[in-house]
Amino acid sequence: MSDTETSPLDQPLVLPCGETLKNRIAKSAMSDSLGDGAGNPTDDQIRLYERWAQGGLALSIIGEVQGTPHFAEKPGNLVLDGRSNLNRFERLARAGATAGARLWLQLGHAGALADAPISTPKGPSALDLPGLKCGALPLDEIRALPAEFARTAALAKQAGFGGVELHAAHGFLLNQFLSPLFNRREDSYGGSLRNRMRLMLDVIGAVRRAVGPGFPIGIKLNATDQLEGGFAEAESLAVVAELDKTGIDLIDISGGTYFPGAASSSDRSGSGPYFLEFAGRARTRTDKALMVTGGFKTLAQAENAVAGGQVDVVGLARALVIDPELPSHWLAGRRGEPKFPRFTDPPEGGVTAWYTMQITRHARGDAALAPNDVTEAMAAYESRDADRRRIWRSRPN
Repeated sequence: MSDTETSPLDQPLVLPCGETLKNRIAKSAMSDSLGDGAGNPTDDQIRLYERWAQGGLALSIIGEVQGTPHFAEKPGNLVLDGRSNLNRFERLARAGATAGARLWLQLGHAGALADAPISTPKGPSALDLPGLKCGALPLDEIRALPAEFARTAALAKQAGFGGVELHAAHGFLLNQFLSPLFNRREDSYGGSLRNRMRLMLDVIGAVRRAVGPGFPIGIKLNATDQLEGGFAEAESLAVVAELDKTGIDLIDISGGTYFPGAASSSDRSGSGPYFLEFAGRARTRTDKALMVTGGFKTLAQAENAVAGGQVDVVGLARALVIDPELPSHWLAGRRGEPKFPRFTDPPEGGVTAWYTMQITRHARGDAALAPNDVTEAMAAYESRDADRRRIWRSRPN
C-alpha cells in the first residue's frame, strides 16, 4: 500500500442485517477471566473493553458468556440471565461502544468441557477418557437449548450490546455436537452431519427470531478440530454452505480444541494466519461476511488477506494483548508489529495464564509482564480462579 492509498483494513463493512462495522479489525473472543465469580462484569473488564475500543478496532467479542451458571468454561465467565446485574452489563456495553466500536457477546456453553469444580459436565455423549469425563445430555435438555441461547441473546440486545456470536468452535458444546469424536448419539442429533448440525441450526433460528432482523449474529466455527477422527475441513465446508442459508451475518473461522492434551491453535508455530486457505475455500460456499482468527502477526498479512478477498474481517487476539492500540497504528499505515514474547520451557498452561494476566494488567493500567514472569502469572491465575470458584459455588442455583 502506498502512502496515498487507503488501507484495505480501513474500509467499512455492511453486514447482511444492515449494521456497519467501521473497519476490518476485530478483537476475537478470549477468556479474559475478568468476571466477578458471580457472573457479572467487573470494573476491570469495563475499563479493558473501553481501552480496546479506544485503540481503533471496529469490533470486540467477549468470550464466553453463559446463559446459565451450570456449564461454565471458567469461574471468570459472565452469566447473562434473568438474575444478572443488568446495570453492570449495560455499563460494559457502553464502554465497548466507545469511538464507534461494536461490542458483541460470545454466547457459549462448555458442555463436556465445563469446569468440573463448578459444574457437572455433560456433552452430546457420555465420555470417560483421560482428563475428560462427562455425562450425556438428555433429549429434553438438548431441545431446551435453542430457547436458552435465544433468551441470552435477547438480554444482550436489551443491555445495549452491538451483537452476539454463537460459539461453535474450540471443543465447546455446539462444536461437540458437530464432532464425531464427542457426538456418538444414535438419535436425530447424532450420526450424519445433517443430524450433528441440527442443534446449531436450531439455535441460530431461535436467536434470530428473538433479536429480530436488524441485530448482528455471528458464529465461530472450526475449520478443523485438529484431532484424528474429529470435525474436519470437508465437513466444515458443508456446514458453511448450510450457514449461508441462515440468518447469520458473520462466520468467524478458527480451529483446534481444548480437548485435554490437544495443542491449541494459538500455540502453533508458524509465521502466517492459520486458516486463510480454508477461508478461501469457504468463500466459494457463502456470501456471508468471513472473519479469520489466529496467526496474524504483521500489517502486510492482515491487509493482504482482506485485499485478496479471502476474508472481510481480520481477527486479532494475542496481538491485542501485546499492544491494545495496534489497530490505530495499522490503520495509519505504520509498520510497527507487535513484539510477541518468547517463553523458555513454560509449564503446561503457563502461556495461557501469562496472556490472561497480561489482560488484567492492561485493564488496571499496570506495567506489562515480562516473559520470565510465567511462573508468577500462573500462580496468580490459579489463585484467582480458586477464589472465584468459591464465589461461584455460593451463588443460588
